[in-house]
Amino acid sequence: MGMAHDLGLMRVARRLPSPVRALRARSFPLRAPTVPRGVEPLEELDRTGAGFDTDWSRRWGARMCRAAIVEGPMRVMVQALASPSRRGADRLADLEGPLIFAANHHSHIDTPLLLTSIPEPWRHKIVVGAAADYFFGTRVAGATAALVMGAIPIERARVGRRSADLAAALIDDGWSLLIYPEGGRSPDGWGQPFRGGAAYLSVRCGVPVVPIHVGGTGSILRKGRTMPQPAEATVTFGTPMRPEDGERAPRFASRIEDAVTALADEASTDWYSARKRAHASASGTLTGPEVGVWRRQWALSGRRRTPSTRARRWPDL
Repeated sequence: MGMAHDLGLMRVARRLPSPVRALRARSFPLRAPTVPRGVEPLEELDRTGAGFDTDWSRRWGARMCRAAIVEGPMRVMVQALASPSRRGADRLADLEGPLIFAANHHSHIDTPLLLTSIPEPWRHKIVVGAAADYFFGTRVAGATAALVMGAIPIERARVGRRSADLAAALIDDGWSLLIYPEGGRSPDGWGQPFRGGAAYLSVRCGVPVVPIHVGGTGSILRKGRTMPQPAEATVTFGTPMRPEDGERAPRFASRIEDAVTALADEASTDWYSARKRAHASASGTLTGPEVGVWRRQWALSGRRRTPSTRARRWPDL
């Protein structure tokens, strides 16, 4: 009798759903709801990369936190590692409103150096165009870049519509933009051809571009190195530029690159000599000679003619 009773309870227990089976049966709200047939599912929002939301980083609290970081530990770090020399800031004296700062790019320290060098009133109302695939690959990395640098995601492989619309909206709202037209850090110490992002935004938003040459940061923390090494760096601001009537972005981008090249020459020689060479289209190029790797390194290693030599071709970077 007792055994029969136990067997009956076991049969009843088998018919009762287990807690796991019960949870699986109740998929919603424990799982995402299914989409009825015939209804197009909504596209999932991309929370990383170019779709990373940075609106919160431009609110009052985040801006105050970033200002404290820039004027405190960031400035101390830059001074200790770079001992920067800053020139040409007087060329911005008569400007008002948002600007696009376009600089060459050799090192991760370029951004802290520039954020502590760009004068007021732009310094604390500026966003930094950062590579969406590098700085915004994860939620943590993206949040850190947005808070510390005021970074916004920029697609560097092309001028993406999402990135361009975000940058243009911020410029129209009074924010300045720091951008690296090369699209990434120098792989070998020489520069890379400028892309059209800064020129396109200038044409679209009607704001001037300030060319900037940054020198010496490759010796501090070049691409591929993990530990910085103190060295001297220079920041040279150029004369603000505007697109000419009917000028398209690719041609304007080429003029911006020429202006940064002339600033590189100015940083290594003097203003008058550099202007003469720029007028004669003899400033050289940021991208270096189109030769083998060893010859590019040789040209960059200091085997250059003195500034007084007329045949000078490559500016010190």
